[in-house]
Amino acid sequence: MIWNEAKECMSRDELHFLQGKRLVKTVNRVYHNVEYYRKKMQQLGLEPGDIQGLEDLEKLPFTTYEDLNANYPFGLAAVPTSELVRVHASSGTTGRPKVAVYTRKDIDIWAECVARCMSMAGVTRDDIIQVGYGYGLFTGGLGAHYGGEYLGAMVIPMSTGNTHKLIQMMIDCKVTVIACTPSYLLHVAEDIEKLGVKDQINLKVAICGAEPWTDEMRTQMEQKLNIKAYDIYGLTEISGPGVANDCEYHKGLHIWEDHFLPEIIDPVTLKQLPEGETGELVMTTLTKEGMPLLRYRTKDLTRLETERCQCGRTSARIQRFKGRTDDMLIIRGVNVFPSQVEAALLQVDGTTPHYMMVVDRVDNKDTLEVQVEVEEKYFSDEVSKLEKLSKDIHDRLREVIGLNAKIQLVQPNALEHSDGKTKHVIDNRKLYAK
Repeated sequence: MIWNEAKECMSRDELHFLQGKRLVKTVNRVYHNVEYYRKKMQQLGLEPGDIQGLEDLEKLPFTTYEDLNANYPFGLAAVPTSELVRVHASSGTTGRPKVAVYTRKDIDIWAECVARCMSMAGVTRDDIIQVGYGYGLFTGGLGAHYGGEYLGAMVIPMSTGNTHKLIQMMIDCKVTVIACTPSYLLHVAEDIEKLGVKDQINLKVAICGAEPWTDEMRTQMEQKLNIKAYDIYGLTEISGPGVANDCEYHKGLHIWEDHFLPEIIDPVTLKQLPEGETGELVMTTLTKEGMPLLRYRTKDLTRLETERCQCGRTSARIQRFKGRTDDMLIIRGVNVFPSQVEAALLQVDGTTPHYMMVVDRVDNKDTLEVQVEVEEKYFSDEVSKLEKLSKDIHDRLREVIGLNAKIQLVQPNALEHSDGKTKHVIDNRKLYAK
């Protein structure tokens, strides 16, 4: 088990001292080695000597996706390309992908951070880990792979695309841990049930990330597969999966603050918010050599807690994500996040976690239709039960998001069941944008 007690349980004062030293070093690195950052700091009248510790963090400029785009692909690298050993890039974004580059040391630190996450979930060198994330430019596959090997466990690089083969390997190799997206794990669980092989599954832990999910989804996973499910967080720009993970108490995701410095800001005023208030998560890398980032705006909406966790760790914990500043829907003047809809649906008996929100504008009015897959039995039962289920979903959504939505019940597998990140929103209003 990878348990770095010296780093994971140090006092907040010790941690802040370490972060301050590493922040100063990072600022010097980017100022002298990254022209773009040097120009941004000079425009603000800043020199490296102006940053003496954490108290000066707010003086530094933010980094955004637009900055990454303007410097695509290697303009933010802080070392020569001869010192870079890896390139990763985000998947599924519009325009240019968000590229990240790594030195050998970056890869080692990343692997250790993922190993810490797995260890927090109870994984040891005696486990057999099946990686169900995609390999390639996406960070999920290789991130989980290297973390598992760092831990000393056996790793099966399964990837996605053939669920039945994954299940067969899971049985044959007596897999005890799976790393994949939560939506894909529920898809796997459904196929295991259809194949009637649940009694042959040795799975005990799932480490799920790459897309937002809810406590209701965790409950479904754990009940369907008789496992413990843990949430892992990361993003390509910062390193990939392994920035944070939840422990057995599920009271938030512990950030490895010796490597990643978090802030919460108001996304409008860009000012830091007090602890406990919800805002946009901003991250500064503290040990990254290849592509250090200052105050990167993640667009993830959350809040932080720094009270010592029951597990003994002292690091800040990311609380359940409310959504993102860029996936928030405004429907008839109401702010709506897909994660709210998902949580509401999973509280209604008979629904599955597969849904689609269709937003449109008819006669200058916004409309919302929610298509929901429901259990097969409802389609072989009397119509009145379907009508009641539809009303229950409508009423629950009304309570949660404050809007009346048209509910369309569909049969199992009628909607997309993705092996990777599942699309949950179709916003047709964009078709009419000038």
